Amino acid sequence: MGIRASKEGQEKFKQARNKKRWNQNADALLTKSGVNRSTVQSLEQGRKIKPENFVALFKAVGIENWEEMVDNSPTQASYMEFSVYQHDDWVGRETLLDELSKKVRGSCRVLLLVGITGIGKTAFAERIVQELRGDWGEHRENFEDEKKVSDFASVALQWLEKWGESVPKDDRKPEQLLRQLVKHLCENRCLILMDSIEYLLTKNNQDEWGDFTDEWWGKFFVSFLAESNCQSRFILTSQDLPSKFEKAECDRYNNLWYSQLLRGLETPEQIALFEKAELDGDLELAHSPLRVIGEVYDGHPLALRTIAGEIKESYRKKVSAYWKENSRYIEEVKEAIDEARNQAVVKGDEDRWQLASYTKVLRIKVKERIDQTFNRLKNDVYDAYCLLCMASIYRCEVKETWWLINLDDEGYNEEQQKAAMQTLRDRYLVEDGGIDDEDNRLVGQHNLIRSVAIAHRLML
Repeated sequence: MGIRASKEGQEKFKQARNKKRWNQNADALLTKSGVNRSTVQSLEQGRKIKPENFVALFKAVGIENWEEMVDNSPTQASYMEFSVYQHDDWVGRETLLDELSKKVRGSCRVLLLVGITGIGKTAFAERIVQELRGDWGEHRENFEDEKKVSDFASVALQWLEKWGESVPKDDRKPEQLLRQLVKHLCENRCLILMDSIEYLLTKNNQDEWGDFTDEWWGKFFVSFLAESNCQSRFILTSQDLPSKFEKAECDRYNNLWYSQLLRGLETPEQIALFEKAELDGDLELAHSPLRVIGEVYDGHPLALRTIAGEIKESYRKKVSAYWKENSRYIEEVKEAIDEARNQAVVKGDEDRWQLASYTKVLRIKVKERIDQTFNRLKNDVYDAYCLLCMASIYRCEVKETWWLINLDDEGYNEEQQKAAMQTLRDRYLVEDGGIDDEDNRLVGQHNLIRSVAIAHRLML
């Protein structure tokens, strides 16, 4: 851990240095202390430096009682700003929060939160940070902005300089930055939230998705996990599984990293969400409008919060008014799902679900985000995009072979079909429906995903 000089210590150091007629770049000072100019600057600006450098600098200017120069006052930790999480609005996932927080406090150095867009990955990551908040230096990085530099060397340099580390220009190659960054993370308690890391991923040489575009990110995480002792922790959010963590280099450290798939809110959590919004729905009744909305949207947090917000703002909290105007869109889906499950009418070629688009607010806050996911899939792995769209004819879980036959009809071979299905699994766009009585694997789509997939299928 680094230490910093107190205000008094900074002044005494400068006075002693000036008395010797040394500036910050004086050869005598740098030679006698064995540090570089940026370390001198860090000390005089009150930033943390390595204890051995701290001692060497004070002794170099003739101050032997360096212990009295250390800033031992309690300092406010560098807390990150939350972009989504709000304490007053938070509901649910308390058991999972407790489990994952214990993992991060324990041996888990990298926690991956994965799932479809809008499922609450960022909010939950921030909630975990809030739970862990205390003796950590917090830092966050969001990679959703594609204009932002995201290569490992640039990001590592920014982090190190922000944390007061000196990085000479000759030591800014990826392998040197990797070593210095890992060393800093091992010696200091840093809690780093890396958001939307799907934007760091690309295809590999085998045309499989999930590799880091910059291979040095993969090398960094392997090196970070390989250290015998480390005080820092990472929380990553992603719509795609970074395949590096499943490969042999990371698999040997599987007790040091953990991947958690986030699903929609359970019924009690849905009820709590609507109650926090102070809506007047009859929530104790299973067939009340809000309960049906929660069921049809599979507990999707972003969709439910968007609907609750619209009822609150545009309908003056009157659920009945919202339901009168929009119930047909919800009931259409509920009836189709019930028909599929109770009467085995699983195919819905004529379905035109509009769960993500029947109001302007839903289109802006929900559909546009899901469309981004579809367009990214279309550009990255077109075969998987076609499979996802064509499988939208199914209203519920069906045999996996039923999905694949759609690609077979289009001339895709078995290997291409399996690769497309695996891509959808890696992006959590296909949901596991278990095994049927004949030992067939069942797969399905989240209702919101299917709603958008139908629209895309009609454009194919």
